[in-house]
Amino acid sequence: MKARYLLCALVLTLPHPACAQTVTGNWLTDDKSAIIHVAMRGTRLWGTITRVLDPAAPAKDISNPDPAARSRPLVGTSVLIDFTRSVKGWDNGKAYDPKAGRSYRSSLALEEPDKLAVTGCVLFICQTKIWTRQGD
Repeated sequence: MKARYLLCALVLTLPHPACAQTVTGNWLTDDKSAIIHVAMRGTRLWGTITRVLDPAAPAKDISNPDPAARSRPLVGTSVLIDFTRSVKGWDNGKAYDPKAGRSYRSSLALEEPDKLAVTGCVLFICQTKIWTRQGD
């Protein structure tokens, strides 16, 4: 595992397959409200809620703008959607915030082996949250 991180450090400017896999796994959100499992779907990266940690959180996706989706459970909901590999990390994806019921243009970057920067943007205003890797 350490060799893969070293390889990534040496080839930061290249979209290397060994580096691409380092973001996969389980991540604790910045507000510690959920565990997100990040995995490849073909050549795209997706993240799905596997555990809700906030006892005050609703069990369903009640803030979803689609009324038909408001009855679906939060566990199993995709919150990182359709990211493509880039030189700097993962781009051209969407991040869905179930608390607000909004989706944002998003990118992901591995800041350290155990720190994932999740950046969401509306127009030209962007905000970055740092997620922490959890044991798989």
